[in-house]
Amino acid sequence: MQPGKNGKSSKEIRGVLGNEGIVQESDISKLPYLQSIVKETFRLHPPAPLLLPHKAVNDVEIYGFIIPENSQVIVNAWAIGRDPSTWSNPNAIMPERFLECDIDVKGRDFELIPFGAGRRICPGMPLTHRMVHLMLASLLHSHAWKLEDGMKPENMDMNEKFGITLQKAQPLRAIPMKV
Repeated sequence: MQPGKNGKSSKEIRGVLGNEGIVQESDISKLPYLQSIVKETFRLHPPAPLLLPHKAVNDVEIYGFIIPENSQVIVNAWAIGRDPSTWSNPNAIMPERFLECDIDVKGRDFELIPFGAGRRICPGMPLTHRMVHLMLASLLHSHAWKLEDGMKPENMDMNEKFGITLQKAQPLRAIPMKV
């Protein structure tokens, strides 16, 4: 199995770039499936599970709940991305869910706010957003990948360690193969 060569995203990348050349930032807008993979990844694995605290400057009512003035509010981005009232089959990896909708990670859509929103949005979000797309596209364009020691994807340990950032409990070990 060579997902880097035969996967939907690799086929999309090769359809735009061919087999030669270097992925450019301007190519990313032509790769909707790759963009949906990144959104799905940020939905399931936000960079920080808990966003920076916010302080209520006035009493405010949100969905029938009163948040008193001077309360500190901590938003759980990890739970928002796995909310079954928002996402169908929330624990499944389904990048296709983003192909037919305009939800993005830039703080305008509260269903998906891995970098926060408003005045407290992560200042590194624009750079991260560009670089993650560019690096993933470059890795998929230049190599096919296989898991270490013949491991199968269904046998991978996808558990996470919680902390200030999320980390995989068992690191992924993938081996590049020239395309």
